Amino acid sequence: MELSSEDALRLNVLLTHELQAVRINENSLTLFALTGRGEARIALHPTGRKEQYLRLVREMLSGHALGSPGGYPLFIQRWTRMGQNSGDNIDKLLLLGEEEAVVSVAYSPKLTDELARRAWWCVQSGDNARRMLERAAVSQGEMGPVLAEYLVEHLPFETSPHVVIDTVRIVLQPGLLSSEALLRLWKRAKGDNTYYVGFLETVPDALPGQDEDAQVTALPGAMPLEPLAAAGNPYARQLARVLSPSGKRFLVACEDVLRRPADQDVARALFRAIGAYFGVSRQDPAQEHQLKAALTVAEQRLADPDADLAALLAIVPQYRAALYALLVLAEVGEFSVAPILVRTTAIGSLMRRKLEPVSDPLLEQLAVLRATV
Repeated sequence: MELSSEDALRLNVLLTHELQAVRINENSLTLFALTGRGEARIALHPTGRKEQYLRLVREMLSGHALGSPGGYPLFIQRWTRMGQNSGDNIDKLLLLGEEEAVVSVAYSPKLTDELARRAWWCVQSGDNARRMLERAAVSQGEMGPVLAEYLVEHLPFETSPHVVIDTVRIVLQPGLLSSEALLRLWKRAKGDNTYYVGFLETVPDALPGQDEDAQVTALPGAMPLEPLAAAGNPYARQLARVLSPSGKRFLVACEDVLRRPADQDVARALFRAIGAYFGVSRQDPAQEHQLKAALTVAEQRLADPDADLAALLAIVPQYRAALYALLVLAEVGEFSVAPILVRTTAIGSLMRRKLEPVSDPLLEQLAVLRATV
């Protein structure tokens, strides 16, 4: 089989121009090319089976771009999806009309904002957008807000909690979304609390919301903590952080997800967020505990406080229960639920029942902090 004379002529003319990217619509049999002057298109006229004809077209494109008609080697697909394509000529991969070659560019550590623009013109997909936004050159460039807007718009259609958390985490990078868009994204969590987890992991101290909400009203009781916190007392700082309006929002969101995590990915991510947020007060920063040990450590630390903790207790003894809750939460993290989750594939209500020996006591400690005034 050969290219039709009309297609061969038009393709040869097209290849004399400086192309930026090429894509092929296999349904309409149309080739699109992005150039410095805009977009060009060629309607293809197969002389035989469509699949074979498109292979001939791609061989011609590959021969021009790479000097070989072999096209993009699909057998290295997994390699490129691991971000290992660090070649100096990744821009040439956008001239092959191969979607997997575009994915390779999106995953490349050498991706630039301009290459992201071209790759996005070739193929628009949530996975490509997420991977491209992981590159600072893109997230801080002109394409950053474009990709973030696409992800937020399509997020309601994502069915995997893991993908939802990953997407929220990525679009929360500074400068990608307006404050209004962030608030709208936050409010979606009322219908799907998986959204909260991305916020809790990424911006725990800058959660959107209105400070005048009844649940997160600023507490005058935190005022006695300010002198010690300003002097560098770590416990006073952490307690003041938790009692702040943003801290109260963190507690409310934690409670919501802890009561109803959708699956194991959500549960693990939530406990990572809890460990990161409260872990600044952990006795051994490198060691998380299972619940029973966490309770014991908290009791021991409160019974035999170090100098900073003793100083705080002397000034605000009424916060003893809150400090105990703080110390318990400081000792937990993903390790606290890992032994339960590795022994089951359960999700939903069954998984939640299995987590109750850990989640219920932690909910009690969160409630103590929320009630502290």
